[in-house]
Amino acid sequence: MQPPRQLSERPAYQSGFGNQFSSEALPGALPVGQNSPQRVPYGLYTELLSGTAFTVARSEARRTWLYRIRPSANHGPFQRMDRQLDSDLGPVTPNRLRWNPEPFPEAATDFLDGLRCVAANAEPGHPAGASIYRYAANASMERVFFDADGELLLVPQQGGLRLVTELGVLEVGPLEIAVIPRGMRFRVELRDATARGYVCENHGCALRLPELGPIGSNGLANPRDFLAPVAQFEERDEPVRLVQKFLGELWSTELDHSPLDVVAWHGNNVPYKYDLRRFNTIGTVSFDHPDPSIFTMLTSPSAIDGVANIDFVIFPPRWMVAESTFRPPWFHRNLMNEFMGLIDGAYDAKADGFSPGGASLHNCMSAHGPDHVSTEQAIRAELRPHKIENTMAFMFETGQVLRPTRQALQSPQLQSDYDRCWTGLDKTFDKNEK
Repeated sequence: MQPPRQLSERPAYQSGFGNQFSSEALPGALPVGQNSPQRVPYGLYTELLSGTAFTVARSEARRTWLYRIRPSANHGPFQRMDRQLDSDLGPVTPNRLRWNPEPFPEAATDFLDGLRCVAANAEPGHPAGASIYRYAANASMERVFFDADGELLLVPQQGGLRLVTELGVLEVGPLEIAVIPRGMRFRVELRDATARGYVCENHGCALRLPELGPIGSNGLANPRDFLAPVAQFEERDEPVRLVQKFLGELWSTELDHSPLDVVAWHGNNVPYKYDLRRFNTIGTVSFDHPDPSIFTMLTSPSAIDGVANIDFVIFPPRWMVAESTFRPPWFHRNLMNEFMGLIDGAYDAKADGFSPGGASLHNCMSAHGPDHVSTEQAIRAELRPHKIENTMAFMFETGQVLRPTRQALQSPQLQSDYDRCWTGLDKTFDKNEK
């Protein structure tokens, strides 16, 4: 096992979501008044990173102008790598599935080698859909990576990450998330000896804040709590391996310099982080449940209005005060498809078997809900106000069925007896008792 990399001073951040940010690591490096002047300060090269087509609506456009030491075009041919992500889809199954946490590797394993695809609902080249991964690593990356297939939502569960991107540095740990735009180059360094978590690869429209509707102008995730990096560049004239994911395959080339050499930049196609503890939870103060959509933190819309390509939903600590109400999530069958993970503590609908680092998959019209023990406790509970504490669960929810991969179905972490958690929900009906 490699020791964690020695890290430099903590990075600085800019706050806001969807902003037209700007940053320069050297004074005067950012051109003023035009995007691509004939001569850029400090002898830098101009480059545009477009996350959307040029002609989308202005409100949808994601792009960032980069001013860098060498243009990204300065590389040789990519070669297909021997080691590939095992993302072959397994046989169709309508069954409810649950996995134990991924074990940490014994051999030196960086973030990229530690990625394991769990499920997907589209081919990597499809302009919609998502692929879901778990990772377990014990070494920092020496190479640099970018994903041509989609933007990456990282959810650390154990161990901190230092994400060194073209636009600057993000440090994230458990109870935080980070988003890396499609095509942006970055390196993952470990802040601790080991790291484990989840990744959602979004092939569709870029993630954004959900509309608030009748909630009004405040609540859920506030834009000012999102943090983007400031410019920080590497001037390293030494061999660096650059890896890309392209149509589901890993390809690499060797550069003679670090590609993380952007000295100044401006735009809104940026990496960002968010502290999940800042989420302003909304809930009932009378009776019954609002729909779980009130826990949506980020969303990627689909072509069908109101049906998400992917929603990122969290279940943080919160007060429960509803009267005459069965307080855990009710039993339900759903048009949507739910991949769930647990970052910390316990989930209020599962008494055991769902551990931090674990995961479950409930696909379209799959009946699910609280297990037997949680149901019995909730029926008998004294309905006084109480706070659910020491917990953070999340869900990747999508309108398309998530099909598990072959390796996920064959994984020793797959629980063979998951259905048994509902055993004991026996008939209690009595037509003589009103």
